[in-house]
Amino acid sequence: MNVPDELRYTADHEWVRIEGNRARVGITDYAQDALGDIVFVQLPEPGAPATAGAAFSEVESTKSVSDVYAPVTGTVIEVNDELSDAPQRLNEDPYGEGWLCVIEITDASTLGDLLDAAAYRKLIE
Repeated sequence: MNVPDELRYTADHEWVRIEGNRARVGITDYAQDALGDIVFVQLPEPGAPATAGAAFSEVESTKSVSDVYAPVTGTVIEVNDELSDAPQRLNEDPYGEGWLCVIEITDASTLGDLLDAAAYRKLIE
């Protein structure tokens, strides 16, 4: 499984790339592999609130439907609209073109709940 060292992770298999006071969010390689072929993504609306640990998106695969949980608290400021027409990007490039959204962080204390790469690797072993 690919677990980039520069990212942070949740126990629910979301990744976070911290960009100043913003967090770019996606699902991990482990999550996309477990889901199988992803066929639909329900993205949050720009401007929507995101609360750490609360479901804010949904991913549907040929196997199941899974909630995606906000890794940090803030406001969704950007979504990856290209996933509407190409949800398979979550399978093909989960840490690149397969990102879901960008959240402007309003509660930095929620960053402390994220796992580093080593802790996430232990979780999925």
